[in-house]
Amino acid sequence: MNTIRNQFSSLHQLREKAPVFLAALFGITIYASVCNLWVPEESVFYVSTYTITLLGKYLCYALLALAVDVVWGYCGILSLGHGAFFALGGYAMGMYLMRQIGDRGVYGDPLLPDFMVFLNWQELPWFWHGFDQFWFAMLAMLLVPGLLAFVFGWLAFRSRVAGVYLSIMTQALTYALMLSFFRNEMGFGGNNGLTDFKDLLGFNLQSDGMRVALFLCSALMLALAYCLSLLIMSSRFGRVVIGIRDAEDRARFIGFKAENYKVSLFVYSALLAAVAGALYVPQVGIINPGEFSPLNSIEVVVWVAVGGRGTLYGAIVGALLVNYAKTRFTAIFPDAWLFALGALFVSVTIFLPWGLMGLFRGKKLFNRERLPWFKRRKNGGETE
Repeated sequence: MNTIRNQFSSLHQLREKAPVFLAALFGITIYASVCNLWVPEESVFYVSTYTITLLGKYLCYALLALAVDVVWGYCGILSLGHGAFFALGGYAMGMYLMRQIGDRGVYGDPLLPDFMVFLNWQELPWFWHGFDQFWFAMLAMLLVPGLLAFVFGWLAFRSRVAGVYLSIMTQALTYALMLSFFRNEMGFGGNNGLTDFKDLLGFNLQSDGMRVALFLCSALMLALAYCLSLLIMSSRFGRVVIGIRDAEDRARFIGFKAENYKVSLFVYSALLAAVAGALYVPQVGIINPGEFSPLNSIEVVVWVAVGGRGTLYGAIVGALLVNYAKTRFTAIFPDAWLFALGALFVSVTIFLPWGLMGLFRGKKLFNRERLPWFKRRKNGGETE
């Protein structure tokens, strides 16, 4: 009961800090955009287009981390497969962008993408039809990951699958999708994926203005997702979800159908991940099966753990910090970055169980009783 009460108190604090977070997000976003478009390159305040693109990619990662924090931090569902929803959203956007190339491709075919011409495809597959329309691509971007999350969640949560078994199942899901999308006959570009995008809604993707527009859209979607998630977690639905996380059997006993709440939250989280993937693709210029890699999903969990799960903004901060560190250290120590990532996760788990945000919430830096070999209990006045 005390845990649930503390969580409600934390939600109240989150509502109070929301304006600060949003002001910081939009302040930095607008400052970087203005310094890119209207400040001369020779100025010390100039922000390069490369930096704008990199920041936009970081914001997409932050939105993905927020999606994981919603289900892990507030419902206790440790998903190691959210990279699948991220990639599916990215492929929906990539298919739209490929259809916009038209006869400007290498082979000049007005209908078939270059990789289909190279593989001697004679006609456009049925599932590519409609992706020449932006609205259809955005609808598919939401429906496909949402339907997959609903079916998977319905089967898993109705069967009372939880804990490490659920984590393994989500990882198996994304791994199976990765293997499928690597096959050329699937019609998604195989190993090379989809790339060589030209424009979006008629605007050149390589222009500075379009890069800034995508950066601003990423910031706007992150802000909307943050506010919506905060609203959901502060509502009756959110309070029930927290209760299910901490005492699922009791929640079921008093009449709540836990599986319905879990499925709803899981689908919502999958939709956030899909939107992040759709924003990510036009900024990086490529989408391939590597985005389904289970390692990518595990990295997202590390971002959330580093920032502090169950805080929303902690997941965002963790994603930004870890990815910035990755950008820096992969250039300096390319072979040692994965070891550093693993060491970071272990260190945070032991020394910062509440993440970096826990330091600002009065949480204990290190509690040795969290370690199994330090756990003690009193029995008849003696310590075992």
